[in-house]
Amino acid sequence: MLGIIDATTYKKEIEDLTINRTLAAVPFAGRYRLIDFVLSNMVNSDIESVAIFPKYQYRSLMDHLGSGKQWDLNRKKDGLFFFPSPHLHDQYDEFGSLRQFSDHMTYFLRSQQKYAVITNSYTVCNIDFKDVLERHLSMGCDITEVTHEGKPLQMYIMSTELLISLIEGNIQKGSFQTLAEIIGENLQGLTICQYEHRGYVAVIDSIMSYYKHSLEMINPDVWQELFIKDRPILTKPKDEPPTKYSEDAIVKNSLIANGCIIEGHIENSIIFRGVRVGKGTVIKNSIVMQRTQIGENCNLDSIVFDKDVKIFDNIQLAGSKYSPHILRKGTTQGVLIES
Repeated sequence: MLGIIDATTYKKEIEDLTINRTLAAVPFAGRYRLIDFVLSNMVNSDIESVAIFPKYQYRSLMDHLGSGKQWDLNRKKDGLFFFPSPHLHDQYDEFGSLRQFSDHMTYFLRSQQKYAVITNSYTVCNIDFKDVLERHLSMGCDITEVTHEGKPLQMYIMSTELLISLIEGNIQKGSFQTLAEIIGENLQGLTICQYEHRGYVAVIDSIMSYYKHSLEMINPDVWQELFIKDRPILTKPKDEPPTKYSEDAIVKNSLIANGCIIEGHIENSIIFRGVRVGKGTVIKNSIVMQRTQIGENCNLDSIVFDKDVKIFDNIQLAGSKYSPHILRKGTTQGVLIES
C-alpha cells in the first residue's frame, strides 16, 4: 500500500494552537504530535512509502519528522516524502488537497503500490490498515471508508489507479476540494464500503475536542487501548533526563513526561517535556506543553498552556470544563499582566 496523509486542513476552531504550526504538528499526550498516530499506523501496517501534503505553517512539522528515521522511513527506495503546496500565495490558495495532490501527480504515477491509504492528519487511533485492505478485497469494494460508531473518519483505501483517476477527473471539472467531498457524492458505478473501527478514536478539530481527548489520556483503560505494545506509536525522541520531584511535590492522576522539575501540586493534568513547576503551585485539569515555566504559589485550573509559556509567581488563572483558558505559545503571564 501507498500511504497518503492530507495535512492541508485548517480549522479555525483550534486556531489558538495552530498560529505557529500546522494542525498535524499539534502536541498531544505528553510527548507526541497528532501526525505520529496516523504515521505510526501506516508504518505498523507495513507501508514503506508515505507522502505528506502540508499547506500551512509546516516548519515545525518538518523539524519533527526529519528524514523519517524514527519511523524507519529513511530508505533508499520509497520512504518518507514531503510535498508542500507550490501555491501558497496565489489564486490556488483557495483550493484544497485535491489540487495539491495534482501538483505532485508524478509521485502517484511513479509509485509501484497497487493500493493507497488516504487519511487526514488529526485523527488519534491505533488501526491496522492491513485488516482494512483485507476487508476491502474480500468484499470486492472500489473504495473502503473507515468509520467509528457510524461516523466517517476521512480514512480511505482504494486502488492507486482509481485515486489517480479521481484526482485527474476532479481537476478537469474543478468541482471538489477534497477526496471526502467526492466520495460523499456516492460515485456512480463504484462500490463504496464501510469498515467499522472499534478501538479508541479521538478527532482533534477544535479546542474543546483537544482538551477533552487530551485529559482522556489519563485514563489507564484509554491509554492501554491506544498505546498497544506490538503496535507502538512512534515519535521523535528528545533524550532528556527523568523528571525530578521535590520532597514537597504532590502528583495525582496525571501524566508527566521526562525532563521536568516538579515542586508543586499536579492533579488530573498532562505535563509535557521540560516543564518546571514551582513550590506551592497547584495545577489541576490542565495541559502544560513543552518548556513552560511556572513560578511559585500559583493556582491554575482548566488551562491549556502552549509551548514556552512563562508564568510568574502568585498568578491565579481558571477556565472551566467546558471552556478551558488558552495561553498561546510564548505567552508571559505576570508582572504587567496579572489575573
